[in-house]
Amino acid sequence: MSTVAPTLAVVTVGAAPLRPEDVVAVARNGARVEIDPRAIARVEASRALVEALADDPAPHYGISTGFGALATTFIAPERRRQLQASLIRSHAAGTGAEVETEVVRALQLLRLQTLATGHTGVRPVVALTYAAMLNAGITPIVREYGSLGCSGDLAPLAHIALAAMGEGEVRVVAPGRTADETGDSTPVPAAEALAEASVSPLVLSEKEGLALINGTDGMLGMLLLELHDLQALLDTADIAAAMSIESQLGTDAVFAGDLMALRPQAGQTESAANLRALLAGSGIMASHRDPSVCTRVQDAYSLRCAPQVHGAARDTLAHARRIASRELASAVDNPVITDDGRVESNGNFHGAPVAYVLDFLAIAVADVASMSERRTDRALDVARSNGLPPFLAHEVGVDSGLMIAQYSAAGIVSELKRLAAPASVDSIPSSAMQEDHVSMGWAAARKLRRAIDGLARVLAIEVLTGARALDLRAPLAPAPATGAVRDLVRGAVVGPGPDRFLSPDLEAVTELVLSGAVADAAARAGGAR
Repeated sequence: MSTVAPTLAVVTVGAAPLRPEDVVAVARNGARVEIDPRAIARVEASRALVEALADDPAPHYGISTGFGALATTFIAPERRRQLQASLIRSHAAGTGAEVETEVVRALQLLRLQTLATGHTGVRPVVALTYAAMLNAGITPIVREYGSLGCSGDLAPLAHIALAAMGEGEVRVVAPGRTADETGDSTPVPAAEALAEASVSPLVLSEKEGLALINGTDGMLGMLLLELHDLQALLDTADIAAAMSIESQLGTDAVFAGDLMALRPQAGQTESAANLRALLAGSGIMASHRDPSVCTRVQDAYSLRCAPQVHGAARDTLAHARRIASRELASAVDNPVITDDGRVESNGNFHGAPVAYVLDFLAIAVADVASMSERRTDRALDVARSNGLPPFLAHEVGVDSGLMIAQYSAAGIVSELKRLAAPASVDSIPSSAMQEDHVSMGWAAARKLRRAIDGLARVLAIEVLTGARALDLRAPLAPAPATGAVRDLVRGAVVGPGPDRFLSPDLEAVTELVLSGAVADAAARAGGAR
């Protein structure tokens, strides 16, 4: 989602678990990072344990053995640096399109947070190098395909580590710039970018290569960014619904607080309260409250049940936030250095907790978009819109109005339904059956990113439709909140009139949705947010 970069902030890593807003600030807005001195002390202590085990003739996984299916292969001391470098080079096997800058920065930050816990056994220089890369805007090029979500996001994280070694290519994004595009800079060799920033390439030692790639940081980073964006879109969904209900002469009586209390779902209650606030003071709504004026008994589900669907999505979002907050408080690596000095293998790198909620959110996104498209379609159908012209056209027959805008929404919704098919049930074995069940959490996160973009576009079409429909209800006045959104839209696109090139209008309103301007306009006019 597009944002304007605020004044640079500083995010401290290692003092406490990162907050979701910290990840957004660093990943998207270029905030600087600092490592808490107490975290450096923890890192030094755990490293001392690893170095003691490195001299042990008994094998220790990740320190003196190979990896995955090769875990029983003992590696001689003189070959262990080569082992760590070979691990990174071989695992940096991503392919496909470049991953967005903000996702890569989230990867870097979240891996740094795990390093700072002192449970990974790396040297302090490793954590300090990752912080320096973030602060210099050095963004490794990561490819879209390569992660199965177990053991973590191996290939994406390996591309980060490779760049820290001075190998591969990176892009350099000026700190403080909004970093939501990968095409803002030219790829340069990692060694060149590190030298320019006075950062020495890492020469990895025992355990360090493994510590840099064994985590769910990619899927978690995308989840946190998507939670941030989806909250704003669910607020916008309530606004779009209010515009549709109002312009189609629906009723707000069904959103009464006592009716909502009969089914005390938190999200539903919040969404219904939003709708009541958004529709308060509407001259259009007042025009048909008299039963002698409006004889309809009930509105269609897409109007009447908006709080139930939008609210269920809000509850899904709340559940995903709880899972994300637990992940932010986690140290995901294998093996880990425990507080009492043990080095223990574990399965915490499995991405199932994150993958499940990513898939759950994709279902909610598809359903919210589906309901939005149905409301748009009703506004354009003369048989169901309660007095609006067919397709909201200026001259019926000559003009097509917003007919094909609904086609666009329908096409997106159809894709969102396909994207709602869960990735997390699609395990596929790897590493000679050692890794015989994987989470596919990275894939779940990638499709949710696409789904959220689709939801924004479907909502933008409903907002554009609602704005035109409100205009066509003149001289009746809309509510202050919905009227403010209509006025915002009018600042970007013209009102009702003869057909015009429609695609730029759709893009302009989509940007208003993505930037949060629609939600802001409604909130400033008294609509709840």
